[in-house]
Amino acid sequence: MIKGVLLDYGGTIDTNGLHWGGVLWAGYQKYRVPVDKAAFSKAYSFGERALAIHPIVKPEHSFYEVLYLKIEQQFAYLTDNGYTVDKRDIATVAADCNAFAQRTVEKAKPVLTKLADRYPLVMVSNFYGNLNTVLTDFGIRSCFKTVVESAVVGIRKPDPEIYRLGVTQLQLPAENCVVVGDSYSKDIRPGKAAGCQTVWLNVAGWEETNRTSDPFSEADAELTDFAQLPELLTRLNG
Repeated sequence: MIKGVLLDYGGTIDTNGLHWGGVLWAGYQKYRVPVDKAAFSKAYSFGERALAIHPIVKPEHSFYEVLYLKIEQQFAYLTDNGYTVDKRDIATVAADCNAFAQRTVEKAKPVLTKLADRYPLVMVSNFYGNLNTVLTDFGIRSCFKTVVESAVVGIRKPDPEIYRLGVTQLQLPAENCVVVGDSYSKDIRPGKAAGCQTVWLNVAGWEETNRTSDPFSEADAELTDFAQLPELLTRLNG
């Protein structure tokens, strides 16, 4: 019986299953940033590490500012590796991707409201210390009992301990909790390891997922649209 829900944020609620690497790459292509996908992938990884390791993002930063800082780090990497990029494109791509996230979250709001009426919700996310600000700006913070954020608790996915912290916040047995996320390696596997049920929002990953060697087997259920979640949870509860 599912009595509580642990939700991922980035790539789940704000993009409806699209990995942010793919969303940003689409922005690069749209505005003709002159790099190939291989170079972008390296720049993306560099930027994610930089924001995770260094206190670049501040608690008061908006999501647009996070995107700007991400792309700024990517452009720094590209410049250092011989690519000629126009820094004016940082704001252009960031604004476009932020608008996409705003539209997607707006569509997710009624889904989250419906879920919050039925279950206690806890957000569990790899983020930069400003997730409460982002959720408040997007008008969905009130849907969540609390937020477990990697930069705040000092634990990052795929460590299952971050999901165990979420279960503790729900004050429920792990078997009565369900983890919902877009990443098989960072949500489903650690959710299973924490003893939870799992629902995979399986739309468009950035990297290939190899499930054949997964010791925790596959997700309990899969979605192709976040809007399907309330009905799915009802079915899982029989």
